[in-house]
Amino acid sequence: MAFMHLHHRLPSPSLSFPGASPPVYRSSIFASSRFSPPSVSFPSHNLTGFTNCLLHLPPKSLSFALSWTLALGVALSGVGFADAKVGVNKPELLPKEFTSVIDVAGFLSDGQELRLKQEIADIEKDTGYKLRVLAQNYPVTPGLAIKDFWQVDDKTIVFVADPTFGNILNFNVGASVDLDIPRSFWSRLAGKYGNIFYWKEKGEEASIEAAVMAISNCLREPVGPNNCSEIK
Repeated sequence: MAFMHLHHRLPSPSLSFPGASPPVYRSSIFASSRFSPPSVSFPSHNLTGFTNCLLHLPPKSLSFALSWTLALGVALSGVGFADAKVGVNKPELLPKEFTSVIDVAGFLSDGQELRLKQEIADIEKDTGYKLRVLAQNYPVTPGLAIKDFWQVDDKTIVFVADPTFGNILNFNVGASVDLDIPRSFWSRLAGKYGNIFYWKEKGEEASIEAAVMAISNCLREPVGPNNCSEIK
């Protein structure tokens, strides 16, 4: 099942994470695991193949691969960064019952979480797209376990709010979403509401709520050459 493109900012390869690092289009390791751009193929369940692929990546591609691994914490177990294991798969951090919003970081109040859940339900009802929100502070994250919990597919947008690397907004989108929503939208959204100055001043919860509303407005626009051209 072809799936997932991540729109995300990069930490530097030296593990020095500047606060105002710009958002960059990224892709996922969830399913087809292809990075675009640049184009790199990652096997989903072959640790040796994954490691060999990393060893042969040019520096820029390697930075793409490792920054996504760190941000969401869903790398294959045993794949390390700077001789440290970074993969996370903690299903025990998942709630007992289904929810479209998982806040293991404690960024959201009960009221804010309820509002987001309602907005997400309306988005799915009106557009067919599934928005899912995970608020985390790496490495405290359910990681790879969210894939099955949320039944992630081509119409799913996984929004990971994690301030670890400066920009708090990370978006992992399914192939069907990628066909309808310009890739630049995600980078512009992260640049506007995810930058460290915004969430430091207004709070992580403000960044999360603003991003969800902007996504909602975008998904409701007719698909065309100018859809989602503004962050509303």
